[in-house]
Amino acid sequence: MIKCIVFDIGETLVRDDRYWARWADWLDVPRHTVSALVGAVVAQGRDNAEALRLLKPGIDIEAEYAARENAGCGELLDETDLYDDVRPALAALRALAVRVVIAGNQTVKAGSMLRALNLPADLIATSGDWGCAKPGAEFFGRVTGAAAGALPQEIVYVGDHPANDTLAAAALGFRTAHLRRGPWGHLSAEDPALAETADWVIDTLHELVGIVERENA
Repeated sequence: MIKCIVFDIGETLVRDDRYWARWADWLDVPRHTVSALVGAVVAQGRDNAEALRLLKPGIDIEAEYAARENAGCGELLDETDLYDDVRPALAALRALAVRVVIAGNQTVKAGSMLRALNLPADLIATSGDWGCAKPGAEFFGRVTGAAAGALPQEIVYVGDHPANDTLAAAALGFRTAHLRRGPWGHLSAEDPALAETADWVIDTLHELVGIVERENA
């Protein structure tokens, strides 16, 4: 039985194009250079932020983030950043009486901007809101609380990142759907460890509707 589906944010619901483009503009480097470096560090299994450290050794990312915000060049997130399947898939899941939660590693500001979009979700929260982040057990404990009484085995966590999403959630008893989307999603989809762990590997969020219908029949 699936009672709740919880969605990661970056490259699951929201495209990261603008996020990295604004970093490129702020650091005054070509956008393609940033994209290529993000791809390179992902392929090496490193955190995305390492791309910024390659561009600017010794960078204090938190200080630069604050400087961007103060200069009016900070985070932006609106309807154009959503993948096309987000609204219809989330609405269809709610129509099946599934609780829809959005919870990922993002800033407090990103959470506020997401909530302003009035997405068809029962709850939207970020690691910044909660003060804890994936892949930590505390974050997934908060996910369980957000599921309004559903047990971990009745919750599906959906995301593109193997370590932060699929493997971490599965280790704590959640069911998981790995989304082939974004650099991490495509690169890791054929990883044997992920294939053995994920309950489903999907290409679009629309596939979740059929999964719920079959599981809850």
